[in-house]
Amino acid sequence: MNLPSSLRRLLCTAVFAAIPLVAGAQGGAATGRASAIFAGGCFWCVESDFDKVDGVVSTTSGYIGGGVANPTYEQVSSKSTGHAEAVRIEFEPAKVSYEKLLEIYWRTIDPTTKDRQFCDGGSPYRTAIFAVDEAQLKAARASLAALDKSKPFKAPIVTEIIAPGQTFYPAEDYHQDYYKKNPVRYKYYRTSCGRDARLKELWGDKAQGAAQ
Repeated sequence: MNLPSSLRRLLCTAVFAAIPLVAGAQGGAATGRASAIFAGGCFWCVESDFDKVDGVVSTTSGYIGGGVANPTYEQVSSKSTGHAEAVRIEFEPAKVSYEKLLEIYWRTIDPTTKDRQFCDGGSPYRTAIFAVDEAQLKAARASLAALDKSKPFKAPIVTEIIAPGQTFYPAEDYHQDYYKKNPVRYKYYRTSCGRDARLKELWGDKAQGAAQ
């Protein structure tokens, strides 16, 4: 079928935009960038926290860890697909290391609650570190071991560390940068959900959140 060149370009762009990324196949070495994927409850909040970090280039809300391809928000929030809300973080290792991102991550979540973060309950809101390669898997496990020895609270850590190979699906456009597009609603949600109050309770002055 002969199509005008402008239409062919449009179709190709749409096809490639729809292809999900598999954790571990990021191609970051060629661009001087790398990816990290963290699940920390509401992905609006995780985006907001990591966008403040020097060396983070971009954040993308999405879904990972489930058994349904191309899930919608409605499917994930029904708790029937196995996915977690997560954020893919693109960063420059020359400016911020993966180990530093892990350190920040722990202090943006409550790692003591299973299938829940703050006011949001259910498996989509579980905490998990999705390694994109074996080096990240090793670093995440080491970070967890170190935290288990130094944590300022008594409760056990239940955050999962997941091996490479999981597919990350970007969420719908209206979820991306939600805290920027809807600042009043976002601030009300974050405050009423008790996220920063709980982080302060767990981590004290080391808490990483809206107030930092």
